Amino acid sequence: MKHFVSNFAAAGLFCLAVSTLHAQTVGPGGETATPTSEVFVADDQVAAVQAANYTAALLWHDQSDFVNAVTAGASDEFARLGIEVVAVTSAGFDAAKQRSDIETSMAKRPSIILSLPLDPVTSAAAFEEAKEAGVALSFLSNLPAGYEHPADYAAIVTDDLFQMGKQAADALAAAMDNTGTVGWIYHDASYYVTNQRDNAFKATIENDYPNISIVAEQGISDPARAEEIANAMLLKNPDLGGIYVTWAGPAEGVLAALRANGNDSTKIVTLDLSEPVALDMVRGGNVAAIVADEAYELGRAMAASAVLDLLGEEVPPFVVAPAITVTADNVAEAWNTSLHSEAPKSLTEK
Repeated sequence: MKHFVSNFAAAGLFCLAVSTLHAQTVGPGGETATPTSEVFVADDQVAAVQAANYTAALLWHDQSDFVNAVTAGASDEFARLGIEVVAVTSAGFDAAKQRSDIETSMAKRPSIILSLPLDPVTSAAAFEEAKEAGVALSFLSNLPAGYEHPADYAAIVTDDLFQMGKQAADALAAAMDNTGTVGWIYHDASYYVTNQRDNAFKATIENDYPNISIVAEQGISDPARAEEIANAMLLKNPDLGGIYVTWAGPAEGVLAALRANGNDSTKIVTLDLSEPVALDMVRGGNVAAIVADEAYELGRAMAASAVLDLLGEEVPPFVVAPAITVTADNVAEAWNTSLHSEAPKSLTEK
């Protein structure tokens, strides 16, 4: 769970529009998602940006491979545009630390701030000084309460959450030859990221695969219970063809349960990259596929949206990066696309 924060559901920020004919990730006010590929600073705008001597601060919620990739995407775009990055911080999921980071960075007078607000209510006050100073704010996934586009921020940039769940469903169905029974292990908490992805998987199976039935459903809030949950699910449904697991951490527990039962036939799909899960996949084990986001592209698009805002250009309010289905055949390429780093050697060495 690389970029989850509190109070998303309470803030009512995001919803998932699902029907048999139409399904998509939508923004806080029902905005249609704009692909990140449509948000860019054109070559003929670069000179004007360079002449403006803009600076940027990257004030993150936490530190991880995901955040490193987002930082790389933003930093490379800023370097292309001649923008100095004057601060990079990590709040460690502490809203008070994030507010302190914002206050400290404002002393450096950045033109741009990229950040994931940790809590909609407290973040609204935390970013107030920056907003009032005319700093271009580009947010990752979350939005401070009461902030309105375009007056208060440049854009929200996040994953294409529906596509992540849909691609997981498509991958599991393919691994099961489009027939059989499935267990659905979803995140039992109010987090819009996991909720949308989980529900997209379920909706896709139910709408697109008439010969596949979800026969077991179980929520999980503590990843440490994943093996126990999987054992109980398999006890009642020993012939499960596949299991969807909400993210890669608990998927490791599900994989352990399958191995302990000597089960080499039930397939797993999960979301977000993990070396242990990917290693089982490349070795031809239970894991059929992993669906990931393009974290590097998230950072590039955040940087571009803020710069376009400073240039007075119209910026779409809600921007989404593509999802990637990672398999044994494309693991090295997909790892690089998502995280902008080489895949672990364990996954590529024969």
